[in-house]
Amino acid sequence: MLKRYSLVFLVILAIMILLPQTTLAAKKTAPKWQKATEPLSFPILMYHSIENKPGNRLCVPPEQLEQQLKYLHDNGYYTLTPAEAYKALTENKRPRGHKKMVLVSFDDGYEDNYTNAWPLLKKYQIRATIALITSKVGTPGMLTLEQIKHLQKSKWITFVSHTQNHQELNRLNEAEQQSELQASKDWFKQTLQHKTDFLVYPVGRYNEISTTLAQKVGYKLALTTQPGLATKAQGLYELHRQRVVPDMSLEAFSSLLTK
Repeated sequence: MLKRYSLVFLVILAIMILLPQTTLAAKKTAPKWQKATEPLSFPILMYHSIENKPGNRLCVPPEQLEQQLKYLHDNGYYTLTPAEAYKALTENKRPRGHKKMVLVSFDDGYEDNYTNAWPLLKKYQIRATIALITSKVGTPGMLTLEQIKHLQKSKWITFVSHTQNHQELNRLNEAEQQSELQASKDWFKQTLQHKTDFLVYPVGRYNEISTTLAQKVGYKLALTTQPGLATKAQGLYELHRQRVVPDMSLEAFSSLLTK
């Protein structure tokens, strides 16, 4: 009996010793933020499909993506989540020890984001944001719900809204625009139990009604396709992005990160 109690005591003691270390290790993974002395700007990279399709400007070959992700990793870029991008812009703060930040985004929700991009993102420890067209989930060539949930559990991928049907918002009336924005938001809440507050305008098309409705519906940030680094001065609902195209040299890619 004494031996049994001694064993239990040793197990409890081991847990008490190891638990603080585990907690400390977990805390180390969360970055501390520091105030920047100048207004922050950072690139938001825009990808679509990751596939070899010569002549299709929306398809970046996997080998090109790997080269670019390796560049980000080797050059010490901190990859932002949407929530961190919001924090950086609204509080003018950056993760301590990281002078270079980037947000990596994929539009539309192609299945090859799972089969081709995801293994490379894991390999180089790059976090990414995928903008879903909610009505297209599970259709041929697009991410399935099972794939989305698997990526969601990884904590490395954040899913955001690309509206319900990918219609050019500036061609819709106010009621139609609100329906597109709200239906997408509702899908995220009901299907993924996720409150998305990040919007990507379809084809980068929007107008003053779009920005007003985005805020009204509950989005905090919205991305355009206007080239350039993202800054708070652009407005939180008109942030610029840098388009990555096929056959882009590494030199051209690196220039997207700085201007």
